[in-house]
Amino acid sequence: MTNATTGRSTALLTDQYELTMVDAALKAGTAHRECVFELFARKLPAGRRYGVVAGVGRALELLRDFRFGDDELEFLRGRGIFDAETLDWLADYRFTGSIRGYREGEVYFPNSPLLEVRATFAEGVILETLLLSIYNYDSAVASAASRMVTAAGQRPVAEMGSRRTGERSAVAAARAAYIAGFSATSNLEAGRTWGVPTMGTAAHAFTLLHDTERAAFEAQVSALGPGTTLLVDTYDIPRGVETAVEVAGTGLGGVRLDSGDLPVLVRQVREQLDSLGATKTRITVTSDLDEYAIAGLAAGPVDAYGVGTSVVTGSGAVASGMVYKLVARRDDAGEWVSVAKKAKDKASIGGAKFPVRRLNDDGVATGELVSVGGFPVGDGNDRPLFVDLVRDGEALPEHLGAEGVRRAREHRANAVRELPLGALRLAAGDPAIPTLLVDPRQDDPVI
Repeated sequence: MTNATTGRSTALLTDQYELTMVDAALKAGTAHRECVFELFARKLPAGRRYGVVAGVGRALELLRDFRFGDDELEFLRGRGIFDAETLDWLADYRFTGSIRGYREGEVYFPNSPLLEVRATFAEGVILETLLLSIYNYDSAVASAASRMVTAAGQRPVAEMGSRRTGERSAVAAARAAYIAGFSATSNLEAGRTWGVPTMGTAAHAFTLLHDTERAAFEAQVSALGPGTTLLVDTYDIPRGVETAVEVAGTGLGGVRLDSGDLPVLVRQVREQLDSLGATKTRITVTSDLDEYAIAGLAAGPVDAYGVGTSVVTGSGAVASGMVYKLVARRDDAGEWVSVAKKAKDKASIGGAKFPVRRLNDDGVATGELVSVGGFPVGDGNDRPLFVDLVRDGEALPEHLGAEGVRRAREHRANAVRELPLGALRLAAGDPAIPTLLVDPRQDDPVI
């Protein structure tokens, strides 16, 4: 089976050591031990108050296509690393386990157990790189985008960063930003594959193509109608605004500013548009914006924002710092054993987890309560955070495709509304709510 977007199997979107571990475990007779793997982040990017989970639907669709076909097996055979037994196992590989975790669009905090994979060691360990590469990038984009949406208030924000990242990352970024509340993307593949609304009109090259700015505006209005948005900063901005209204009339849909001292320019352009009778013409700004620049324009007459580089690079945190660790396994007697890495600076906490979002009587989040050992915890106000994502190897359809994106976008909005107001501040600070890991069998918290 191949991925519909790339035309290829996704099985080699991985690191070699995933397969060498499978190979060694098969030889040792431990490959088929039942295990629990956990994907989590030890901390948020510096100064962030919450993160947003994204990439769930993408991960599930790529998992569905994680198959070693003839081409993949031939490549591996040529490496001379794996014997016939391991290659035969890979040829038959199908994930048959179960996965549950935080739904896409959920907010998360340090040590939130975002994903739990229950499978044999071989079936589960082989997914580490695939899952982390998706979760780390998509969640970084969504977390940054969510801050931008908050800074923008009720004004729409469009994603337009495809030219600032890899071609596959561009589609993933557009999807993640939309889940986080962006209104649209310039990326057409994101529109086709994930149902993200698309937008776009013209760049400076279109103006420069024509003999005059007026000729360029006339061509665009002729093709797209007077409701289009004209880019007015190629030459002289006041003259550009005047020409735009002369060409399109006072019903001109919008003007776009992509350079200059924006806080000053937007006020000047608004005054000029109003004086020309174009009182309903919208102003869109698109000049190297991030959440801080958007917040700085909050008092100005801006109607919409377009963000590129900053959103596709996670606004300075291009990866979320997530890891994938084995936290429990069955021993030879069939009993569950908690396991964990003990390194002081990279310790993990063993045992299956059960997380809930602790809410007060007003429905405001006050903490992340995580039970170690998988025992249910919480009271009537607490919201369980795990949902089933994969059962018996089959991804649940509500998480997939454009409908999955719609659901994730809706959930992100609801989850952010639960947070205390301090979570929405852009200034650096601690996580908005504490994460408390507890073992119901013990009196003291785990951490």
